[in-house]
Formats: sequence, structure tokens, C-alpha cells
Amino acid sequence: MSSRDIEILHKIVRYCEEINEARSRFGDDFKSLQSDTLYRNATSMCILQIGELTSHLTDEFKSTYDKMPWQDIKSMRNIAAHHYGKFDTQKLWETISCDVPELKQYCEDLINQHS
Repeated sequence: MSSRDIEILHKIVRYCEEINEARSRFGDDFKSLQSDTLYRNATSMCILQIGELTSHLTDEFKSTYDKMPWQDIKSMRNIAAHHYGKFDTQKLWETISCDVPELKQYCEDLINQHS
């Protein structure tokens, strides 16, 4: 794994942590996300950044560590970037409550294996 890939993983973990902070601050439930524009905007921006970062991971990394759907993560970025304001709140909730914790753990495990 390249040092660049490790650096990107660290950044992804930081954005995952920001999403967790938003969940703690705004309320860790769907209704809070649904009713609070700032909550949706904060988490959507982090999703956008995570997706952008995945596009900078090397192809070798993505093919070697393929337990994460890297292309789907990038696709979420495109939805957040190009359909801003029309982002499906239910899909956003599923992403931040289920997918982001898994992504964070996976990235942390890879970082720990290569440090």
C-alpha cells in the first residue's frame, strides 16, 4: 500500500468522525436528520468529500482491498454534488448510520495493518 493511499485513508476516517460528531450534535435518529437542513448539509458535505477522496486511491489499492464498494462510494459523492437539495434523506440516513461506521472501521483496520 502506498503512503498516498494511507494518507487518503486517514482523511476518510476524519470525515467519518465528522459525520459521527454531527450525529451526536444534531441527534442520532432519522427524524432529526429529516427535519434539520444543517444536519443534512453537514453530513452530505462529508459524504461528498469521502467520495472525492476514494477517486484518488490507487487502482492497485482498490483492487487489492475490495471489501468496500469504492465505486459506489464515489457514486454517492456524485449524487451529493450534482443533485444537492434533492438528496434522498432516507438514503443519506442509511449511509451515515450503517455504511459510514463500516467504512471507518475498514479504513482504520487497514491503517493499523500498515503502520
